[in-house]
This record gives sequence, structure tokens and C-alpha cells, in this order.
Amino acid sequence: MTRRLVTVRPEMRAVEAAGILLKHNVSGAPVIDGEGTLLGLLSEYDCLRAVAAAEYDFDRHDVVVTVEELMTTTPHTIPPEMDLFAIAHEFVNMRVRRFPVIEARHLIGQVSRRDVLRAAYELRRKALRYKQYPDYPEGRAPIRNYPRER
Repeated sequence: MTRRLVTVRPEMRAVEAAGILLKHNVSGAPVIDGEGTLLGLLSEYDCLRAVAAAEYDFDRHDVVVTVEELMTTTPHTIPPEMDLFAIAHEFVNMRVRRFPVIEARHLIGQVSRRDVLRAAYELRRKALRYKQYPDYPEGRAPIRNYPRER
């Protein structure tokens, strides 16, 4: 889980929020209020919808699109105690890129598909490493290479 998040505010202009996503090289960000309560999610897709719609309002200079107008207001969230494989299952079923982690209605972090893939990879790598008898020196199996007493 990532705890240091790039977040945006609902009253922020969409173009400003898009700049934040680009600056931090993230594909989306949680939208929070002043107390840290999750209000929604803003994604690159949401910002692109505003770009696509802009051609219709191109001649108007008074149109200001805010994050609140674009964000997904009912994001799927997960609790902090959810295990890795349950989260992976949720990603497969929901087809989203990230899940905000919520505790007592407050955003405490975020889990991305890449976070889950990285954790699963590390678990597998460690399991294979310890299958090689961790109490023995590298390259020595416990029976075949055991030194004989003379």
C-alpha cells in the first residue's frame, strides 16, 4: 500500500488537476476534502473526457470545469486488513487501476495493480529461495553435498 499519495481537491480546476497527474506521473488521484475524507477519484480518463468535450465549448471563455464535475463519486474502496489475494481478485473483477484504502471514512493509502503484482512476485521469489534449504550455505543441498568426516 502506498501511503504518500498525490491527491486533488474537488474545487480545483480540471486543467490544474491534470497538470498534477502529469507532473507526478500518475494515472489518477483520490479526491479528498480538508479532513482527508475520500470524496471520489479523478483519473486520466476523466480528464480526457473534459478534453473531448472541450471542442463544443471552445468558443466560450467562461466555462470552468472542476474536479468535482469530472471525478468518479462512488469509487470501490478496500479496508486495510484485506489480504493480497483478495485484492488481486477484486482487481480482476473490477477492472480498475487502483483501490483507495479507507479506515474510519478516511483515506489512509492506495493499492495499485502494480503494488499487488510486485508483492505477489516477491512472495513467490522468497518461497522459491527458501525451498533451497535456507540453513545451508548457497549451493549446498543438505544430503548430497554434506562433507564426510575422515
